[in-house]
Amino acid sequence: MTVRAVPTGIGHYLPERVVENSEFEKTLETSDEWIKTRSGIERRHFAAEGETTSQMAVKAAERALAMAELKPDDIDAVIVATSTPDLTFPSVATMVQEGLGMTRGFGYDVQAVCAGFIFALANANGMILSGQAERVLVIGAETFSRIMDWDDRATCVLFGDGAGALVLEARTGSGNSSDRGILSVDLNSDGRYRDMLYVDGGVSTSGTSGKLRMQGNPLFRQAVEKLAETAHRALDKAKLAADDVAWIVPHQANIRIIQGTAKKMGVPMEKVIVTVHNHGNTSAASIPLALSVGVSEGKIKTGDLLVAEAIGGGLAWGAVALRW
Repeated sequence: MTVRAVPTGIGHYLPERVVENSEFEKTLETSDEWIKTRSGIERRHFAAEGETTSQMAVKAAERALAMAELKPDDIDAVIVATSTPDLTFPSVATMVQEGLGMTRGFGYDVQAVCAGFIFALANANGMILSGQAERVLVIGAETFSRIMDWDDRATCVLFGDGAGALVLEARTGSGNSSDRGILSVDLNSDGRYRDMLYVDGGVSTSGTSGKLRMQGNPLFRQAVEKLAETAHRALDKAKLAADDVAWIVPHQANIRIIQGTAKKMGVPMEKVIVTVHNHGNTSAASIPLALSVGVSEGKIKTGDLLVAEAIGGGLAWGAVALRW
């Protein structure tokens, strides 16, 4: 028998404040049509004043635990993927432990920007396969509204805030691609592309959080190519093909990137979970948010083969093949 990291609970949280594209027309030379045409985004959610990444993560985690019918102390580890932590330290994960009332186990953060949730899933999978943990709570949570340059119309209209959480549990499988759970992982990074997407300040450089900077067109070209490649590699590792996929659950950065990647993979858009129009780019939170929406809408069902893929600053990118 083979141990697999199997999803048993999913949940998400979005801040109450909904920001329509039209709001940006008041302060920027832009329009609802300009934003939608270039990104597919129609609205996004922004955290309220005083609302933090850890608070949103706790709310998403509570919903995932409820679906899994687990208590906080049933969890062995908490992994939070985020680039916008409450504080430089301690980790958001330890704040989530406290917020949930969790008195055992351990927690830590993973930082791979928009690819963070994929890297966090890889960490959780490794711990479950090695026996380090039996149940892992994997969270993607971001407050990107806190690092926006509100004068840069090319970036500030793209991002939103939110959190998604997934419970993974150790279950036994047959060892083939029909098993439920994570079947394969493909991770990549290349620091030569760092200037395509970065924040221009930090603890040891400027002493400030800085603002997000992006080279949109070069990043678009890299994203489509690398996302399709990593998704195919994940499928190859699992001895599966694109035709086997029930749903692609992509990082929700830009509808054109999502469409381009699906086309390159040979997968119709009818088999792609899309939430970018309602959420914007929520970085590490986007895949678990999309997963949660897909499940709540009845699209993603038990036994479905999913491929989740993402790319973010670093550049860092990767994909996971899992059977729900």
